[in-house]
Amino acid sequence: MSANSLRRLAVVIAAASGGAVYLTPSIASSDRGGGRGSVLESLKRRIGDPSATVPSRSVQESALIGASFSNPLDILIIGGGATGCGVALDATTRGLRVGLVEREDFSSGTSSRSTKLIHGGVRYLEKAVFNLDYGQLKLVFHALEERKQVIDNAPHLCHALPCMTPCFDWFEVIYYWMGLKMYDLVAGARLLHLSRYYSAQESVELFPTLARKGKDKNLKGTVVYYDGQMNDSRLNVGLACTAALAGAAVLNHAEVVSLIKDDVTQRIIGARIRNNLSGQEFDTYAKVVVNAAGPFCDAVRKMADKEAKPMICPSSGVHIVLPDYYSPEGMGLIVPKTKDGRVVFMLPWLGRTVAGTTDSNTEITSLPEPHEDEIQFILDAICDYLNIKVRRADVLSAWSGIRPLAVDPSAKSTESISRDHVVTEDSPGLVTITGGKWTTYRSMAEDAVDAAIKSGKLNPTNECITQTLQLVGAYGWEPSSFTVLAQQYLRMKRTYGGKFVPGSMDTTAAKHLSHAYGTMAGRVAAIAQDEGLGKRLAHGYPFLEAEVAYCARHEFCESAVDFIARRSRLAFLDTDAAGKALPRVIEVLATEHKWDKSRQQQEMQKAKEFLETFKSSKNAQFHDGKH
Repeated sequence: MSANSLRRLAVVIAAASGGAVYLTPSIASSDRGGGRGSVLESLKRRIGDPSATVPSRSVQESALIGASFSNPLDILIIGGGATGCGVALDATTRGLRVGLVEREDFSSGTSSRSTKLIHGGVRYLEKAVFNLDYGQLKLVFHALEERKQVIDNAPHLCHALPCMTPCFDWFEVIYYWMGLKMYDLVAGARLLHLSRYYSAQESVELFPTLARKGKDKNLKGTVVYYDGQMNDSRLNVGLACTAALAGAAVLNHAEVVSLIKDDVTQRIIGARIRNNLSGQEFDTYAKVVVNAAGPFCDAVRKMADKEAKPMICPSSGVHIVLPDYYSPEGMGLIVPKTKDGRVVFMLPWLGRTVAGTTDSNTEITSLPEPHEDEIQFILDAICDYLNIKVRRADVLSAWSGIRPLAVDPSAKSTESISRDHVVTEDSPGLVTITGGKWTTYRSMAEDAVDAAIKSGKLNPTNECITQTLQLVGAYGWEPSSFTVLAQQYLRMKRTYGGKFVPGSMDTTAAKHLSHAYGTMAGRVAAIAQDEGLGKRLAHGYPFLEAEVAYCARHEFCESAVDFIARRSRLAFLDTDAAGKALPRVIEVLATEHKWDKSRQQQEMQKAKEFLETFKSSKNAQFHDGKH
């Protein structure tokens, strides 16, 4: 580890019990007009300060209430997913005055329910070649460029992942080898690692559960290529916190109930907002409103114009989580063509295996649930490629996410719709951004801010600088940073008798904290040590009680579901374990937020209802059948 990184971690340790709160405007006045370089350096210092603390929820709400008709925000963003938080970060780092509201929690919708891949789109490259479609090729070029930037800007939350494609005849070997070499070529300088062919024997050594026989044919070998993988909701929360540190007023659990129009010009000039925690309503004014509500963006558009035609073709992506023995650590499996032509994958993720299908049409709902036939489809598909018994009883968690695909009226199925994004202003003052995918959130945000600047005739102090702006926790982080935590901290655990017993900050816990919080991990470790919150929340998982307290204080964690689903990923990894952790999670949150007994009971009820939508084997009625 470099001396700089060690110094930075030492500052984390020293500052763990206290921190500087940034309440400054988005760009300090001393940096205005100083050029893109000085603005970027100022922001890097602010975001990279290991003692920095995001402004409190009440401060953020006051900033939104203070945006009056005579003193409006430059931009108000509706939606706190990847795109919305990306827009907030982009706009505030251009020196604009920015507010963001999210009805539920940051990443509570589509952005936390993704495939967890940061990818260029191998399928789109195939379509581009066979259909001679330059548009699809451009999409792949662009996504591969963005893929590298996402990984570089949050290296603690993202990494390169090798993905294995099994081949059962020599034509498949040649076809996939050539296709994936082309993928490498298109990536160019932004290549993660070169793809390569492995023989059947080498493949089985790398992926022990891979079947040597499939489709009545023997395995001829595999082609392995690289894409990125992320912890999606923590990346989203990181975007929100980084935007807040840069000067944006971001507020989760705040719902837009109506849009405000200018009586004369009929331009959208703000929104009526309800704080869903307190029930209070207030008006916030802005020169431009950006609609980044994902699958719900049509509902926002209809607030402005009841006759607005739908833009969204909702597509459901179902995923299941299986035990770690289904796939080796550090190697994914991609099946390019299943029985019905869809892609199925099986990827190691946070110590478990996530498997999923691609797209199917769905209705828009705030809590989508996976259908049992979709879960069975995934189990059937992976069953053909594995040498172990695939059991429904092994499903630890299963969830569905709704992708907001932009409509192409001539397309017959959602698989043929391009993932390119659409920016439109069909009501004056309301800019809508939809479509796209997680990988390209940054450039989507850039396009939306460009459109907002044009619409509101805004005056940014500088151009977009998010290409090289790292997120909170990334500055000074290195893969070896966890060693400092393991060496310098203890996990103080409270016994049932009330005594505190020291436990080691073992490698598993230290690595988890380092990857989840980056250079802020020292502050979490300090809470575990100094406040006696060092116990694990669930058996077999590295999540600590200290994380609940840290997230309540520094990551806008306002409910039990916010923690089990988005700050930690326990609900996604193991529904049963999340349920068992709930009482302690609520107990710590109650201390932090001063909840009474009634609120605690409410939280327990809401969390249980939420977990019931995750169709693990414990939540499902099924026959174990051939699996």
